[in-house]
Amino acid sequence: MPASVQASFQGVAQAYKAIGANEALLILAALVAVYVVLGVLYESFIHPVTILSTLPSAGVGALLALMLFRQDLGIVAIIGIILLIGIVKKNGIMIVDFALEAERSRGLTSTEAIYEASLLRFRPIMMTTLAALFAGIPLAFGSGIGSELRRPLGIAMVGGLILSQVLTLYTTPVIYIFFDNLGERLGFRKSSSLDVDAVAQL
Repeated sequence: MPASVQASFQGVAQAYKAIGANEALLILAALVAVYVVLGVLYESFIHPVTILSTLPSAGVGALLALMLFRQDLGIVAIIGIILLIGIVKKNGIMIVDFALEAERSRGLTSTEAIYEASLLRFRPIMMTTLAALFAGIPLAFGSGIGSELRRPLGIAMVGGLILSQVLTLYTTPVIYIFFDNLGERLGFRKSSSLDVDAVAQL
């Protein structure tokens, strides 16, 4: 090829390249928005991180499933991964919300609260996850016209849900206790101010 010839993407390939250049920023902006909303909801800087900690396992599961079934990480697969952010995040929300309410209303410790939350929220978490999982199976293994377009979406959903469900049921309580103890040491919890008032009265 002569040096004067220049090659570049055009049409759909150029549009996909433009989207791929900004997808990291879009995902980061989505995570920041979720953190801000959860921080306002729970009046905490720390526990939104507990909920967001469930997301990496979903992304890893989606990527492993795509690699296992030899699917490309295209636009449809990326849409599936973004969809997983909302589906998987609700597992952490259901557990953390119940645990925080138990701590504030009944005075339970973080260990007692998260243990009770994990037991009582296990059934609704499994029901909602299995509903989304079974909805993705026809997309992942379906056939017919246009199935090659839908397959990466279903595979990303199924792989991400399976791995995240297995891991987050164990990791979320551990991370919750860790961040709760960290927040207590940093003085983010109300118990610290109560202890100071009690010492002042003595």
